[in-house]
Parts: sequence; C-alpha cells; structure tokens
Amino acid sequence: MPIKVLMPALSPTMTEGNLAKWHKSEGDMVESGDVIAEIETDKATMEVEAVDEGILGKILVPAGTENVKVNELIAVLLEDGENDNDITEILNKNEAVPEKKESSAPSPQNSSPKKQELKPMQTESTANRIFATPLARRIANDKGINLSNIQGSGPKGRIVKADVVSVTSDKLQVTSVISSSLETGNLKLETNEFGMIYTAIPNNNIKKITAKRLQESKQTVPHFYLTIECQIDELMRTRAKMNDAAKGEYKLSVNDFVVKACANALKAYPAANVSWSDEAVRQYVHSDISVAVSTPNGLITPIVKQAELKGLKEISAEVKDLAGRAREGKLKPEEFQGGTFSVSNLGMYGIKEFGAIINPPQACILAVGAGEEKPYVDGGDIKIGTFMTCTLSVDHRAVDGAVGAEYLQILKTYIENPAAMLL
Repeated sequence: MPIKVLMPALSPTMTEGNLAKWHKSEGDMVESGDVIAEIETDKATMEVEAVDEGILGKILVPAGTENVKVNELIAVLLEDGENDNDITEILNKNEAVPEKKESSAPSPQNSSPKKQELKPMQTESTANRIFATPLARRIANDKGINLSNIQGSGPKGRIVKADVVSVTSDKLQVTSVISSSLETGNLKLETNEFGMIYTAIPNNNIKKITAKRLQESKQTVPHFYLTIECQIDELMRTRAKMNDAAKGEYKLSVNDFVVKACANALKAYPAANVSWSDEAVRQYVHSDISVAVSTPNGLITPIVKQAELKGLKEISAEVKDLAGRAREGKLKPEEFQGGTFSVSNLGMYGIKEFGAIINPPQACILAVGAGEEKPYVDGGDIKIGTFMTCTLSVDHRAVDGAVGAEYLQILKTYIENPAAMLL
C-alpha cells in the first residue's frame, strides 16, 4: 500500500511551516535516512529525512508553499509493484487530503506591489492626455521614462524638465545601490503614491515571526527598564591575560564574560531567573542564556544552556558554534527555543546604551553597550576608567523593581570582579 508522507512537526510548538524545497523528484528512489525536503520554521530551515523507503510517486505540495499545516499530506511513496492507480486509490480514500496548493512564493511579475500611477490634474475632457513641456517629453523619451508615472510640478500639474530630471537622478541613485540585485532580476524598481522610487524585498518567514512576536511582546508585556554602569578595566585586563595564556587555542570576548556573569548572577539570585504564566511565576533551576545573533535572514537567539556550570572557554566555543550555525540556518529547534534570560550586545557597533524588547516567555533581557573611557572620582582623586552601560528590560508581572535592581547589583559585582566568576 502506498506510504503517506506527512508534514512533520519539527518542534513541540510547531503548527505549520513553509515547504521550502524538495530534494527528490517524482520517480526518484527514496531510502530511509535520505534527505527528501527542507522545511522552513519560524527560526531555521530544517532538513527532513525519509523514515520509509520507496519511489516518490507523487508530490502534493510543491516547493515554495507557505503555511503548510503539521500532518498535512505532502507526498506519496510507492512500494515495489505499485503504480499511479494505487496513488489515486489512496487519495480517494483520504478525505482529509487538501487540494493541491499553488506556491505562494512571489514570481517576478507579482513580487512587488503594483505601481501607483501619478498623473497631472485632469478634467473629464482631457482624461487621456498627459500635460508636459516639449523639453520634458524629449528628456523622458531619451531616458526611457514613462511620463504617466510622474507628478507634474508646473502650472495645472504640467510636467516640466525638473520633474523628469529628478526622477532620472533618483532612479540612477537607487540603481547604483541595488545594481547587483537588478542584474539577477531579483528586485524591481517601483513607485509609490508619492512618486518615491523603491524596491520591495519580500519578508522571509523568520522576519515575519520575529516581527509578530516582538510586537506582541511590546504590546502585552509591561516593560520597565533599569540601567547601570559597570567599570570593566579589570575585566579587560583579565581577558587579555587569559587570551595571551591561550596562545591562540581560544579567544575570549567581552560578551563571553557578560554571558557568564549573567548566568552566575541568576544562580546567586534566582528570583530574577523566572517567567510569567497566568497560573504561577516559574522559577528556573538553571541559567539558560539566549544570545541575540544577527543573521542574513533576521534575528535569532541561540541558547547557552546551564551556563552557570560552564567555564569561559566552553561558553566562548559554544557561542561561536551556535552563532555560526544560526547564520547558516542550521540550528535545531531546541537550540533556540526556550531560554530563561537573554543578552543583546550592540557594543561592537559603538552603541552606548539601548533598551531591548523582552523575548517571551522570558522576563528579562540585558542590553549591553560599548565600553567608554571617562573620568571618575576615586577617594577624592580623579582617574580615567572604562565603563560599560547595561540596561535590563524587565517584565513587571514576574520581576518587580526591587528584584531587578538587586539582580543588577550582583551582576555588576561579577563584571567588575571577573575573578569571582572563576571560583
């Protein structure tokens, strides 16, 4: 009997995904363990391996189809001696089989919104005429510009030379920026209702889900923010000594120290290692630190699990590995789903201070700014030190102001005295 291939659930919370690509074609032999397709979830593209073996008799959901429900029939495998008649029979018996979906991936013809035609002010008797000066018409003809897309600035909406030159200048500027994309035909110049030239870059699934969750977080989670300065001179000296001693075996970053400090502070003060639910505040045993990573497909937060039990060397290696695979879209769901606390570091971009949006269902995220040299007073003497600004975004339902403030005091102690993290 033909074997049904169903849309897999790649994580406990997955209800649908995008069928990004088929690795096998109809008529191909499939063996158990073969990669047959790629499924795009909210945070990564996962390879799907065949459980059974047979001939791929029919693909029911084409590559590029979005929002395919878990357990939906996507293909049929044929065993020895079976043919198309067997496929028809199983499809007829399967009442839940959906109609074949057309791919919702944008085509070159419909990948961008339709242009809004901007025309001069017209009366009923002149509705089909375009008012333009002879010079404007000649320039437009030479440059291949459609005058119907231009809003005239002359008397009674007449198109003049300046209008055409402006469009030419804008178009050249945009073309120079995205010329490589235009050459491959991936992007198309469009004009909005205000005459502004743009390209429509389709949002991938990761960006859509991230945008949805961040919007929900900002709208439904009562954020408040606590900011503290940490002197990092001793941290920088400790880091330099450890990296010198490593002799190239590893290289610790400031962020590695921050991740370790956050984890140790959560262990020392578990009242901040929590999340909110309507039934109870959940207080976690381990410090699972999510680290914000920017990828070509959008933001993702891989997790350093039980970071309080790991040394700086292990944390550094794990963050590099997770970040690398995140940028390649090769993380497993359990490597980025969950976590008890997040760290977002924009210090390497020179950002001094910012407030991050909480990553639900977590209750806290630490925004780390750049280290900055400045004078400070120590025992009546003016000295120069390096200070880093840290802002804690907090879910007030689970963590109140006093708890957040006490947590930051403990975190500050670890950052300013990094040797304490090594005990």
